[in-house]
Amino acid sequence: MNSLRALKSVLILCALLLGNPANAEESYTFAVVPQYEQRKLFTIWQPLIDELSRRTGYKLKLVATLTVPEFENELAKGRFDFAYINPYLVVKKDQRQGYIPLVRDQQALRGILVVRKDSPIKIPAELDGAKLAVPSLDALGACLLLRAELDQTFKARLTPVDVKSHSSVYLQVATGQIPAGGGVEKTFQTQDKSVQEALRVLYTTRDMPSHPVVAHPQLPAKVRQKLQQTLLELAATEEGRKLLQSTPIPEPVATSMQDYMPLKKLGLEAYLPD
Repeated sequence: MNSLRALKSVLILCALLLGNPANAEESYTFAVVPQYEQRKLFTIWQPLIDELSRRTGYKLKLVATLTVPEFENELAKGRFDFAYINPYLVVKKDQRQGYIPLVRDQQALRGILVVRKDSPIKIPAELDGAKLAVPSLDALGACLLLRAELDQTFKARLTPVDVKSHSSVYLQVATGQIPAGGGVEKTFQTQDKSVQEALRVLYTTRDMPSHPVVAHPQLPAKVRQKLQQTLLELAATEEGRKLLQSTPIPEPVATSMQDYMPLKKLGLEAYLPD
């Protein structure tokens, strides 16, 4: 009888412990804007997410949507705990849930205009009225800033065509389906050699702060800070630097909303779709 009572007590204690959130593994989603097709995206990001999980003790799940618009819709609904996002979304009013920037790459973001290597186009002004392949209509470097500078500097107004990812931009231009495309230096450098060699960079934009890793504001401050600190500490070790080199944030630095406030002064809203 005593043994049964003891067993019952143990089972109750186990149930209480398992039901206590403080004793459960902390799980969080980590979403990444789909700049690449999914297989390549997971190849690039999964090793880093696994290492962050190991070092923080959090169970981080890498999440990727099929297209940039899907990603932005989910972000606007606050569906992600952590995310790697387009810098413009940090300040775009109708896309913000109050996500907090934590880390960005030290290297600046630069948009690029690409054409086929054998294209007769020599200067951006010759593209006035042409179609422009873009990964999303509100991509900062690959669309908004690029279109603004082409318009203001070269009087070249291009019609953006949303092809859903950076990889698609480069392929559409390389195969001659669209005469020009907007991307960013980092994604161009990770394309297959055959794609890079088929294209020519015709124009590069000014520097802007890179894509940030952001956190949902409802996450506890200690959770946000732990992930931020872990990313920064990775860059201080040889093993960590090697891991980060294959990602879009090879040199992570701490960041905040202040870094992105200058984006509000560029008048990029004029280049958003109606």
